[in-house]
Amino acid sequence: MSQHRPEAPQGAWARFRSENMDLIRLGGMAVLIFAVMAALRPSLFLSSNNFVSMGFQFPEFAILTLAMMISMLTGGIDLSIIGNMNLSAILAGMVLASMTADPTNPVGLPIALAVVIALAVGTAGGLVNGLLVAHVGIPPILATLGTSQVFLGLAIVLTGGASVHGFPTAFSFIGNGKILGLPVPVLVFAALAIVVAVVLNKSAFGAKVYLLGANPLASRFAGLKNSGLLIGAYTLAGFLSGAAGILIMSRTNSIRADFGASYLLLTILVAVLGGVNPYGGFGKVFGVILAVLALQFLSSGFNMLRFSNFAREFIWGALLLVVMVMGTIRFPWRKRQVKKRDSSGLG
Repeated sequence: MSQHRPEAPQGAWARFRSENMDLIRLGGMAVLIFAVMAALRPSLFLSSNNFVSMGFQFPEFAILTLAMMISMLTGGIDLSIIGNMNLSAILAGMVLASMTADPTNPVGLPIALAVVIALAVGTAGGLVNGLLVAHVGIPPILATLGTSQVFLGLAIVLTGGASVHGFPTAFSFIGNGKILGLPVPVLVFAALAIVVAVVLNKSAFGAKVYLLGANPLASRFAGLKNSGLLIGAYTLAGFLSGAAGILIMSRTNSIRADFGASYLLLTILVAVLGGVNPYGGFGKVFGVILAVLALQFLSSGFNMLRFSNFAREFIWGALLLVVMVMGTIRFPWRKRQVKKRDSSGLG
């Protein structure tokens, strides 16, 4: 027995490394980007103001990325998350602004009602996506592209293209406040990320979603209701879109139909970069978190280096293509991962 004890830790580490090589590489990339940007602009990048600023910026598209991840796990995609987010926030903002127009009225109930409305509208939008994909049979990319335009059109009709503003000061705490020195948006994202991770990794629903994305035919033969799983996944993505809408309208103290237009590409990029399989069946919340941090470090560095928006869009698109190409190359560790997932039936 004693002769085998030294080999156990090595075997455990080898197993961990082979199963989490993508996460290890992604963590290393995040550290490398941080180090490079810190070296280029140490006085700015390493300042406390920059870290606080990043803490208020990334939770919005990070929550949207969780929504994108969930839809991609099913083998689909949700292109309506931005439109759903804005429509949810606009409806909530209109109610909040009208109920708090009189300064003598209490603001607690209107704020709570606005939050409920945003989450309810986002969830309803996700439910519509799920029904179109699961029961009508429209391909996800077309169904969500169509609903994104419907959500955008409704938002423009409701506002006339103008912004909704005039929210009470107390509401801005959600997007700009701090608790124990930590930005509230970071805490909201952390809570939602934990919930999504538990749902995907510890619940029967999550296991079924992974199986559905990996092999829809096997999922059907296993007696699972694929349509119900699709509806549940897109509904959850809609709920997260509504949550992102609350953050963005609180942080900016306004909301407009075209807010967050650049987030759609970023959510797809971050999800794929974080190890989510675009064809479904594989992806981890922790990988998405690492990818979010890497992209936020890169974005903050670009701002300090004064990169133009056009250059950034080019870099994001090129990086997405590179990640997709790299994902198709079967490195030795990737072969072991794919073989292990295929044998388990989970992607």
